[in-house]
Amino acid sequence: MRLLLAIFLGFALTGCFTAGKRGGEQALAIYDLGPPAAQLAMPISRNRPLAIEVRAPLWFDSMGIEYRLAYVDVARLREYGRARWVGPPAQLIQQRLVQQLGLVPHGQSRASCVLRVDITEFSQIFDSPSASRGVLQGHMQWLDSRRARLAEQSFNLSNAAPTPDARGGVSAFSASIEQLTVSIRNWEAELTASGQLKACGV
Repeated sequence: MRLLLAIFLGFALTGCFTAGKRGGEQALAIYDLGPPAAQLAMPISRNRPLAIEVRAPLWFDSMGIEYRLAYVDVARLREYGRARWVGPPAQLIQQRLVQQLGLVPHGQSRASCVLRVDITEFSQIFDSPSASRGVLQGHMQWLDSRRARLAEQSFNLSNAAPTPDARGGVSAFSASIEQLTVSIRNWEAELTASGQLKACGV
């Protein structure tokens, strides 16, 4: 009798730890953003290095892949049970922007200016059980060596996920980050042409 009770309690606890998470009992999947897009690989020519710093609130900077069920309770943040990022999302995004934009991580060089990117939303939103999108929202600003703001801009990017699971969400996130990369490239070019980044020596 005691053995049966112990087995029952074990199953009950397992259910508590997996409740509310999509994924079931498949093997744990570890994701990064995949290889950089080839069409964005052309480096930007600058006279002086520029740095980047990507930040995210604690609840969006864990190893878990987050999602929301908009058709049930959009304010509830959920996490896949058997899928993880290889590192915190802010670090993954910063690494991709360093690769694609020729920037240097903040604090690793004496860059004249810093591009600070604050992530406010990074989740896979399910509008229905079979349709979802990877949403990337935030705010970015160029700061000079005295941390005075030179320019600022918000972004709100969304891409449809090809499949209603973690794999599809990661694909949608990658597409959104590629869009962010293009947006930053174009923004920097506009600011350089208008002289707004003159203090950065570019």
